Parts: sequence; C-alpha cells; structure tokens
Amino acid sequence: MADLRPIAVPFVALGPSGVAVRTRLGDLTPSDEKVLRLVGAHLGSLASKDLKTRCADGLEHSTESWAARKRDLTAQSSSRWAGSITKATHDQWALARRGQAAHVQSLEAGITTIRHRLSLPVGQKGTKRTLGGYRSAHEWFHKARRLHVLEDRLDRVRADREAGRVQVVRGGKRLLGTRDNLDKAQLTEAQWRERWEAGRWFLKADGESGKRFGNETIRITPGGEVSIKLPAPLAGLANAEHGRYVLAAKVRFPHRGHEWADRVEANRAVAYRIHYHTERGRWYVDASWQIPPTKTIPLKAALADGVIGVDTNADHLAAWRLDTHGNPTGRPRRFFYDLSGNAQHRDAQLRHALTRLLNWAKTCGVKAIAVEDLDFQAEKTREKHGRKRRFRQLISSMPTGRLRARLTSMADATGIAIIAVDPAYTSKWGAQHWQKPMAGPTRKTTRHDAASIAIGRRAQGHPIRRRTTPPRAHQSDVHEHRTVQADRRAPGREGPRPRIPGPRTRSVPPDAARTRATRTSTTVRGVRSDQVWVQDSLLLTD
Repeated sequence: MADLRPIAVPFVALGPSGVAVRTRLGDLTPSDEKVLRLVGAHLGSLASKDLKTRCADGLEHSTESWAARKRDLTAQSSSRWAGSITKATHDQWALARRGQAAHVQSLEAGITTIRHRLSLPVGQKGTKRTLGGYRSAHEWFHKARRLHVLEDRLDRVRADREAGRVQVVRGGKRLLGTRDNLDKAQLTEAQWRERWEAGRWFLKADGESGKRFGNETIRITPGGEVSIKLPAPLAGLANAEHGRYVLAAKVRFPHRGHEWADRVEANRAVAYRIHYHTERGRWYVDASWQIPPTKTIPLKAALADGVIGVDTNADHLAAWRLDTHGNPTGRPRRFFYDLSGNAQHRDAQLRHALTRLLNWAKTCGVKAIAVEDLDFQAEKTREKHGRKRRFRQLISSMPTGRLRARLTSMADATGIAIIAVDPAYTSKWGAQHWQKPMAGPTRKTTRHDAASIAIGRRAQGHPIRRRTTPPRAHQSDVHEHRTVQADRRAPGREGPRPRIPGPRTRSVPPDAARTRATRTSTTVRGVRSDQVWVQDSLLLTD
C-alpha cells in the first residue's frame, strides 16, 4: 500500500482586512457625464504613460525615480491625483510579476510531466500517483514537439523575469483580444471602442485620514454630495470653490452605510472609485476602507456547538451538520448555484448560495463552518490530465479562491468562524465510511454528502472512519455479557451491575427505598403485628 501524504492541521481562517461597497450614481446631468468622461480620459492617459515609465525602469526602480514620476504627474493633475496614479501603477506592476512567477511554475510543471511520460515505453500504464507512457507513437511524437515549444517559452519567460520585463495591458488583455474577434463576441466596433475607452479611464482616489470627510480628491459628504478635485488642465470646468466640481447626483450606500457614515464623519480615510458600466449605461461609485482583522477564536471554542461540514462542487455546496462528537444530525442540505454567464452573474449566484448557507448555520445555532482548503492551480494543467478535457473544465470552473474569500468575509459579519481543513482523501474516505450507513429508504446519500461529513470530522479532530460495529449477536445480551467492547482483564467491566439505591423504573414510587422498612410486616399470612414504629424526637444540644 502506498504511503499517504501527511494531513495538515485544521485552522481558523482569518477575517477580512477591508470593506468595499458600491452604489449607483443616478440622476446625472449631461454636463456631469461630460466632466466625468473628460477627467477619466485625461487621468487615464497619464496612468498609461506612468505605467510605461514604470515598466521601462524594471528592477532598477528606486525611490528617486518614483518621486520624479510623481512630480511630472503633479504638474498635469494634482499632488493627490499623482499619488493615486503612481500607487495604482505599482500595484499593477506587482500583480504582473506575481502572474509571471505563476506562469513559470506552470511551464516547469508541464515540462517535467512531459519528460517523465516520454521516458516511459509507449502504452505503459500508470498508477494512481504516477502517470504512464503515452498511448501511441503518434501522441508521443506530438508531445515531443510540444516539449520543445514549452522549453523555448520557458526560456523567454525566465529571461523577461530576470530582466524585470512584464506584459501589462491597461484595459485588460482579454478585451484587447476581443478586437480581432468582434463577430464571435457579438460586438460592433463602436461598442468595443466604448468598452475599451471606459476600461482605460482612471477615476480612483486614495483616502487620507485627518482630511475633510476622509478624502480630498473625491469627496462624499454624509449627506451624499459628491465633488471631484479637477486636474489642472480642466480647472475651468469647476462649479465650486477651490477647483472642484460638484455632481448633481446624491449617493447613499445601502450596504454598510452606517459604517461608512461613521468613518466619513470622523474624517477617517475612505478610498473611492468611479466607473462606467457600458452595457447598462450607468455610473457607479465604490467606497473602500481598511478594517482591523477580526481576532480569531481558538479552534476548540469555535467547535463548542458542533460544526457544519461543506463540500464544494462545480454546481452546489453539500453541507451536513455534525454534533460535538462528530455524528451527523438531521438531513444533508444542498445549496445550488449556476456558474454560467458573465462574471457578475457568477458572483451573484455564489453570494446567494453562501447567504443561504449562513442563514441555515444561524438557525442551527452552529458557530463554525468547515470548508476544504482547495487549490487546483497544479491540478488543472493540460499535461497532467491529458485527454480528460471535461475533468479539467470541471475543476477549473470550481470557484475555490473566490468562495473562500466570500465566505470568510460574509461569515465575519455573522460571528461564524470558518475552519479550513486539508482536502486530502475527504471524498474517497467519506464515501467509503459514511455514504452507505447514512442512506435510508427515504434518503439517498450522495458522495458529496458523505464528503461533507468527512470534512466536518476532520475539522473536529476525529478520524473519518466510523467505529467498528460488533457482530449482530453481540449487539445485545444474546451470548450473556458482551466482551467485544472491553477486555476481559479490565476490572469491573464484565461483572454484574452494581446495586444503585433508588427507583429504577417509573412504577416504583420515589420514596420506596426509604419507606420499605417502615411498612407493617406481612411475613406471616393473616397475622398482623401490633408493634407500631415511632420516630424518635430530634436530639437538641447546646
């Protein structure tokens, strides 16, 4: 039997470190939209130039070059707009570097897999842990050619990484590629151009504590008035003092609005982002701020009232409630979602499913939800699963990272702890030990339901396997005393039950043991004793 990989210890996931809310900018006048478009296009051009300069610096970037870039941007906008632009540029460059490192790891993993399979004879079968050879000489030939392609690609990516070169597209690489496939995307050139320009606008300002309402660049008062500090070339469009433009729209944040109002009234930092949704033709504003991470409670305290084990699947969440001893109670629950469609639809489906899960957890009185700490980055490669295209699409569609972040953020507001467990063997062992025993005449237990039990038991520190059931005859006293549950040498384990004074059934009065000796003796039939028992008076002493 192959050795099993070690199982990581479950832990309580950290809470969110920030908050982001969104609302619509309604009732904008044509002049308001014109100003927003001009400001966004002007600052977007400055952000593109700054990103180009930052990418040209590469690894030689320093504090002096950052200050020089900020001075150049300040002359064409303002000092605060320049700070927001340079900060966004650094974040985008760092994100590209992280993506580049992940791409290198993916290429290395693919090359290692192809080399291993090419070294094996054609047609050799693999095992559960190691891949076998390729099925035919034709496949072997094409994989050998692909190996050279991946090696050349890896050399280029490594050279770019060592030189500090990154590939960044403001507006999105996917939207840029859509320009050559307008018919497939069902877009006209004008529609694509509108999306492209809106995606490259820049209307984002970082907050600053101590300043009026927490932001001097994009300011929103507690009453909902929105004003923008215009860049220097557009200062002639101002309709308020100090070069500001006040929008006619009034905003209100329905979600976490009281928290936002408290921060604004206390002049604490709040960052804002204004963007335009081209498909809906609407303007939106996002408000975000940092919060101190919620202090995690000990694992034992989180499991004091039981746990709900959740198995993540491509189209639903399978959940089952477990008591403090690791026994499943009640019936399993399934929370379905549809991940087809655009990103907004998928995100909404995920939020609705998690909302139903959290509401059920509050109804049950459980203070912990156990989920798997999944990461399919190394599992959905083309080289590892080969022709299993549907399986690769299945694991690629599972929202593991977004679900974990969403669930942690939403559970923090309800006081429910999220416990992350190792996903190793949960589906296999759950189906082996729990799927058949938990099925009944009116309930069909699926493999996913059994996996949720395994996840919950692992979070509680219990083994996944069930207790060994004794033989049928030994489950009762058919063969006198049972010896399967305890060793014969254990003192007092197989002897008769000890005599416990007091009633044993409801048919005996509660005071039967105390009054039995006080009753009149009826040992001799027909003869009644004249002796009467009298209780002595209490002895009183000084």
